[in-house]
Amino acid sequence: MRGTNDNWLTDAPIGEWSGVETDDDGRVTSLEIAGSLLSGEIPPELGNLANLEVLILAGNRLTGEIPPELGNLANLEVLILAGNRLSGEIPPELGYLSNLEKLRLDANRLSGKIPPQLGNLANLEELSLVWNLLTGEMPPELGNLVNLEVLSLDGNQLSGEIPPELGYLANLEVLILGWNRLTGEIPPELGNLANLEVLILGWNRLIGEIPPELGNLANLEELILGWNRLIGEIPPQLGNLANLEELRLGNNQLSGEIPPQLGYLANMEVLSLGRNQLSGEIPPQLALLDNLELLDLYWNQLSGEIPPQLGNLSNLVRLDFLTNQLSGEIPPQLGYLANMEVLHLGYNQLSGEVPRELARLSNLRSVFFSGNKLSGCVLDGLKDGLYKGFEELQFCE
Repeated sequence: MRGTNDNWLTDAPIGEWSGVETDDDGRVTSLEIAGSLLSGEIPPELGNLANLEVLILAGNRLTGEIPPELGNLANLEVLILAGNRLSGEIPPELGYLSNLEKLRLDANRLSGKIPPQLGNLANLEELSLVWNLLTGEMPPELGNLVNLEVLSLDGNQLSGEIPPELGYLANLEVLILGWNRLTGEIPPELGNLANLEVLILGWNRLIGEIPPELGNLANLEELILGWNRLIGEIPPQLGNLANLEELRLGNNQLSGEIPPQLGYLANMEVLSLGRNQLSGEIPPQLALLDNLELLDLYWNQLSGEIPPQLGNLSNLVRLDFLTNQLSGEIPPQLGYLANMEVLHLGYNQLSGEVPRELARLSNLRSVFFSGNKLSGCVLDGLKDGLYKGFEELQFCE
């Protein structure tokens, strides 16, 4: 293991070596060498540092496998090897680290299954194995980690179903399992995670309906279930998530109407429901979302008129209703959305003239209205290509 390290292999006391801390008896308690261009393999001799509490070698160029000898570090509390080029499987011996509180092996090239022995780490608060090549099912033993606050396994090749045992993780605040190959239904037991703030299950192959039990997650701020194969209606119980800031359910096969209860989520900033099979009208209650910045409802089967009340969404930056069955005229109230940058209303059944009030939207950078039955002229002052698909219209004089 080679790198640039001040005082290493000199006559200076080992406690003065860069990244090294020792106790009063000169025994190494912390070894933190992050972002130091270390290369080569991790020496198995590190397993002899009986008093080591912190081992951080993140952001280097380490290769080879994780030495199973690290499982001998009985006093270790923090193990961070993220951002290297480590390969091979995660040693099951790491399950012997009974005092471990944080384990981060992100952004390596680790493969194989997640060892069920990690379920023995009773004191573990954070487990992050993000962006590796881990294959096979998630071990249900992870449900034994009663002190776990963060579980991030996204960006791997995990398959099989989400273990319902994860519902036992009473202290869990962050659960990220996105960008895998998970199948089966979302366990309703996840609704028991009373402290959960972030739930990301997107970019998998999940099926079935969204469990209404997720409406019990009173502290949830971010819910991302998009890019799966979910069916059924959006549970109105999601309207109970008073702290929710981001809801992404797009790219599924959801049907039915948009629950008006979503309009009561006062902290919502992102509502993305595009590429589903949603029908019915756009609930005017969505105009109550004062903090909303993004509203994506594109590629659905929504009908009726665009609620003029949406002109009250003063923070809205993106509004995308592309490819639905919306009818009636474009509400002139949309011209009050001073922060609007993206306005996509194309491929609907809209009619009437383009409201001149839209000329107030000085921040627009992308506008798409084609595929409708609009008349009149394109607003003067926006001749730089922002308006697309207006071959049948002329610029206003």
